[in-house]
Amino acid sequence: MSFLANTPVEKMTGPYARRWWALLVLCLSLLITVMANTSLIVAAPDMTTDLGLSSSDLQWVVDSYTVPYAALMLVLGAIGDKYSRRGALVLGLLIFAGGSVMGSLVDETSLVIVARAIMGIGAAVVMPATLSLVVATFPRSERAKAITAWAATSGVAVAVGPLVSGWLLEDHAWGSTFLINVPIAVLAVFGALALVPPSKAEGMGRIDYVGGVLSIVTVGSLIYAAIEGPHSGWGAGPVTGAVVAGVGLVAFVAWELRHPHPMLDVRKFALRPFTGSMLAVLFFFFGMFAVIYYATQFLQFVLGYGALDTGVRLLPLGGAVFLGSAVTGVLAPKLGVRVMAVTGLAIGTAGMFLLTQIDKGSTYGDFLVPLMMLGLALGLAISPATDTIMGSFPESELGVGGGVNDTALELGGALGIAVLGSLLGTAYRDELTDLVGNRLPAEAMETAKDSVGAGLAVAERVAQDPSVGPQQAQAAVDAVHQAFAHGVAQTSLIGGIIMAAGTLIVLAVLPGRRGFVKKSAEPRPGTAVSEAATVRECTGSPR
Repeated sequence: MSFLANTPVEKMTGPYARRWWALLVLCLSLLITVMANTSLIVAAPDMTTDLGLSSSDLQWVVDSYTVPYAALMLVLGAIGDKYSRRGALVLGLLIFAGGSVMGSLVDETSLVIVARAIMGIGAAVVMPATLSLVVATFPRSERAKAITAWAATSGVAVAVGPLVSGWLLEDHAWGSTFLINVPIAVLAVFGALALVPPSKAEGMGRIDYVGGVLSIVTVGSLIYAAIEGPHSGWGAGPVTGAVVAGVGLVAFVAWELRHPHPMLDVRKFALRPFTGSMLAVLFFFFGMFAVIYYATQFLQFVLGYGALDTGVRLLPLGGAVFLGSAVTGVLAPKLGVRVMAVTGLAIGTAGMFLLTQIDKGSTYGDFLVPLMMLGLALGLAISPATDTIMGSFPESELGVGGGVNDTALELGGALGIAVLGSLLGTAYRDELTDLVGNRLPAEAMETAKDSVGAGLAVAERVAQDPSVGPQQAQAAVDAVHQAFAHGVAQTSLIGGIIMAAGTLIVLAVLPGRRGFVKKSAEPRPGTAVSEAATVRECTGSPR
């Protein structure tokens, strides 16, 4: 038997014999791209101290990965469709590994940001390739199970990232959180060549590069504005980004409607199952990434857990994802995507609202139930929604479908961290000002208001001042803790309201099972019958 999997999926007469091993490789590839986002949250305190990062610097160390990741997925998914989905996977893993090596070696903020951007480009190649290969490799009767495993992996990675990062930081510098990606990526490359069959779209025409460029400009500008505006204020840069995103969106839609072979057929948004599922993915990851962002900080800075202890305490979230995925595998074919997506969003929203009870005296137990609810919600909702999105695309556009799904996921996460992270910062600063007032020098107060980590650093310097008593020093620490807890509670309230609104929107957009069958059986003009039939099957609606 040849080491390489050489027979293209398109030429196989039956199901690929090693498809479940191939799924393992694809899930491993997905795992490291998602972990690269969440693991950095735990490593951030060490990086901030070592590199002397300002709040803005840290924001861009995190988000330099997100911007190319989200902006490029649609285009790179289409390129993978045309030339080679497996080739795209391997190339993306190598780029990702290269960026990881660079990130582990550099010691300047600008170079770390460049390394993270290179990793983001690699991830933008890998992520849509994994999803398109899952759909291409598995027969239709098994796709729902395979996509459930893929979606569960993305959820588990959210919890595993901080654990692995915390374990490494016990004995190694923060650069190890980059370097750990390299052996995993190399293993995935060899696994892809040995176990993942080649696949590409048959009869695909020329790639719509103009539409691709417009999509990059639109998504990239939108994410830049969403990150920089709430964090640094709506000055010329963020406002320009928002305007460019709006103009780019209009130009993209106009171009795609007229192009004979568009990068993305925007008429798909007239399909309620497709649009509703896209919104479900976006709203869910909006809340999930934001909660991980500030729950991790609370565990570390307020409760005093180390990096490894913090990672361990996020593991129940991953276990809940597995439970939700097992349940949705049984119920989704019977109940359909609307019930599963709305139920998941409702549970996630309730978990977010529970976090409004957080205060200075809260313990890990106050976070445990909300985290488990979010994990269960992810397991219930994301795989049926992803299944529906992928089912809206013909076999020749699976990479584009993966890019669309993953863009919604990454855009939701970026908006969640940017918008709710900004609200958290504002609430923390306002409450700290009310609590401390003029009892700190102006310069120290400005530093303390930058972040909870900076506030504790100022309190530590206060404690070292011989003219200050221990009670005053402890009062400064208590004020920082109380201000951050207040920020978490207020942010969770706003986040819960946004997720509740998202739940109602998804409920209104997604059709019920009867409406689904009717609309799928009678597609609108411009919607292929095969697309509608595929959507119907993927959501568990009867034929």
